[in-house]
Amino acid sequence: MRDALAAVRHEVGKAVVGQDAAVTGLIIALLCRGHVLLEGVPGVAKTLLVRALSASLALDTKRVQFTPDLMPGDVTGSLVYDARTAEFSFREGPVFTNLLLADEINRTPPKTQASLLEAMEERQVSVDGDPRPLPDPFLVIATQNPVEYEGTYPLPEAQLDRFLLKLTLPLPERHQEIEVLHRHASGFDPRHLAAAGLRAVADEGVLAQARAEVAQVQVAPEVLGYTVDLCRATRVAPSLSLGVSPRGATALLATSRAWAWLSGRPYVTPDDVKALVQPTLRHRVQLRAEAELEGVTVEGVLETVLASVPVPR
Repeated sequence: MRDALAAVRHEVGKAVVGQDAAVTGLIIALLCRGHVLLEGVPGVAKTLLVRALSASLALDTKRVQFTPDLMPGDVTGSLVYDARTAEFSFREGPVFTNLLLADEINRTPPKTQASLLEAMEERQVSVDGDPRPLPDPFLVIATQNPVEYEGTYPLPEAQLDRFLLKLTLPLPERHQEIEVLHRHASGFDPRHLAAAGLRAVADEGVLAQARAEVAQVQVAPEVLGYTVDLCRATRVAPSLSLGVSPRGATALLATSRAWAWLSGRPYVTPDDVKALVQPTLRHRVQLRAEAELEGVTVEGVLETVLASVPVPR
């Protein structure tokens, strides 16, 4: 199973250059049945990354461009009147898929953002009081632009807390950008991934077996205590007005187990926990206004927390 998911990373690399950390984060989210918030400036291959991942895993994917006039029914689906039968029938929305790309999620009003909450948490959509289960696996990958806030609706903390990971896609290094241009000069077309050689190297069955193996990864009591201590330390950090909730602690445990399994270990080490602190917790804390004015960053506060909490031996 581990080799199959390593092959997925290789396949995605045929289309996306220089975003290995984001690819690994998406695989961890699939293993943990969690959702991902992708943050990056336009043009760093956020959409291409999701399409390449779905192609290499033979999963269905749909994309929704979130706009100010998008309605909840446009995402979840709605009841449609059939004049021939004089009855209402349910027409599924794009949320009924394996990988849902919610593009620029912060550009739609809170009412439409909230339509995703039940789908993300309960893996179902309720229409007219009737719950309708979503496919398995189901993963919401939401994107947002970190530099353009005009006309946006910031995600509330309750919704941010439901994303397992927040992954940032940086601009590529010079040699990586040269590789991108070389591929395009050689005929690469991001709209036709099959022509680039991408093929399905895993499927839903592989994911299910991999999840079962991740569930067997052992966690020592000392590592559990270390995970809790890290999260509790954020609640008393002077630069933060909001610390990590117990849901965040369980998310850090889940991602650490998945990372340990991907690394070939049947147990979690403190280093596994450290490696996942930033992507798992950075969106679950909130800076005080005075700290922001002083130039303090969430990443810097989390590094301080990591340095202050004793590591079990």
